[in-house]
Amino acid sequence: QVQLVESGGGLVRPGGSLRLSCAASRSPFMINSMGWYRQAPGKQRELVAGFTLHDTTMYADSVKGRFTISRDNAKNTVYLQMNSLKPEDTAVYYCDARAGFNNDDYWGQGTQVTVSS
Repeated sequence: QVQLVESGGGLVRPGGSLRLSCAASRSPFMINSMGWYRQAPGKQRELVAGFTLHDTTMYADSVKGRFTISRDNAKNTVYLQMNSLKPEDTAVYYCDARAGFNNDDYWGQGTQVTVSS
């Protein structure tokens, strides 16, 4: 099984920055992909940024140039650096991992990011 623990959310002013962290537990199953999703009030959950098994990255158009996904393999941790934050970035951010032969889906508990003056 994969357990994901997120941290780094909070309240930030427009134009500010936050770094989200997602620490994955050791697992006997191979993690096939990891990414960050977000869900804003009244909106669908959307993919923000992600890694594939072979280090391909992808970003939502709305965050390109502002957000950067990275990882520290030694710590089994994936990060989301968020710069130039906008009020519309306000959402609950979720870490996601797909692992194992069946590509099982695992989610973190979510961390609230609020961008407001």
